[in-house]
Amino acid sequence: MDFINKNVVITGGSTGIGLATAKAFINAGANVLITGRSSDNLQKAATQIDSPKLKTVVSDTSNLAGITVLENAVAQSGNKVDMLFLNAGIAVFAPIEHATEADFDAQFNTNVKGYFFTLQKMLPHLADRASVVFTSSNAAHLSNINVSVYSATKAAVNTIARIAANELADRKIRVNIVTPGPTDTGVLSKVGMPKEVEIQVTENIIASTAVKRMGQPEEIANMVLFLTSDSAGFITGNEFLVDGGMTNYALK
Repeated sequence: MDFINKNVVITGGSTGIGLATAKAFINAGANVLITGRSSDNLQKAATQIDSPKLKTVVSDTSNLAGITVLENAVAQSGNKVDMLFLNAGIAVFAPIEHATEADFDAQFNTNVKGYFFTLQKMLPHLADRASVVFTSSNAAHLSNINVSVYSATKAAVNTIARIAANELADRKIRVNIVTPGPTDTGVLSKVGMPKEVEIQVTENIIASTAVKRMGQPEEIANMVLFLTSDSAGFITGNEFLVDGGMTNYALK
């Protein structure tokens, strides 16, 4: 796929799926701006990618001040955005009994408020016929324990994206949803659980997929590039599961 001289903005682009997608877009010729909360992670991403086509912005999109930082960076570039990938997200795992208000607010602020207002603030900067992709999660379709708040945020994201597709249709802006399942981004190792527990959790997750493995960030990135490409020009308002068959396998 050819994205030569296209301008791409990726929120949460310094690690995991966002980083893999940034690499893929740059390899396809695009100019890419990524955001992240951590300047250290952004610097590591810039070192990995090592391309003059990459720009980084420290921006916490869970609040309007952070979104304004991103908006100002895009405005100062003088370029319209051809592809917007709303990807920044967090997850806190806890049963309903033990969920805290702080964890609830943090997840909704990042995963829902952040997506909604980033899209809103980017609207004047999107080129006509631009493409927007939201990162959701197959957790929005499942009823797994300990993820009630996170799952609710992703269900909200799906609704916002579908309505956005209708509202932006007059500008020929396409909006779609990519829905990963278990993806090997190293998130479990960052939670701080004992190694033996991490191994058991990983094995259980793998067993719950039809293909019996974790997904790779690059596989999610491939779907994002397809959805933003001309090859997907007749696709908008849709959700695409990239979860190794986990959702349908779990519900069979």
